[in-house]
Amino acid sequence: MADGQGRNLIVRSLDTPDETRPFEAESGRMDLVETPFGAFGRAVFEPGWRWSTHVRPIAGTDTCQAMHVGYCVSGRMRIRMDDGSESDLGPGDYLFCPPGHDAWVVGDEACVMLDWAGAAHYAQRG
Repeated sequence: MADGQGRNLIVRSLDTPDETRPFEAESGRMDLVETPFGAFGRAVFEPGWRWSTHVRPIAGTDTCQAMHVGYCVSGRMRIRMDDGSESDLGPGDYLFCPPGHDAWVVGDEACVMLDWAGAAHYAQRG
């Protein structure tokens, strides 16, 4: 077991997560592994997924209030900030996204994202 200071090797698989949080209407999921440094997550957003439709009922906020630091493995997503600015991301893109946004899958391929910052409480029922 790690000492919290990074002195021990830790290997975990997202294929055997500590927790899986499904989104509404079987539109995807967040797989989580816990580490001494916090939760790490892999989100799978199916085609047609939209935060305001499939996660807002779980989160209970008008827009997503999680900060995300992540990497897009596959698929495409559009993010619209509360100030109206928006951007698309796709495979190979790094993401820093502050709280206050909506997001949705673009196209007919699932979007798979890795998240180092926002996974711990994302899509977590109160």
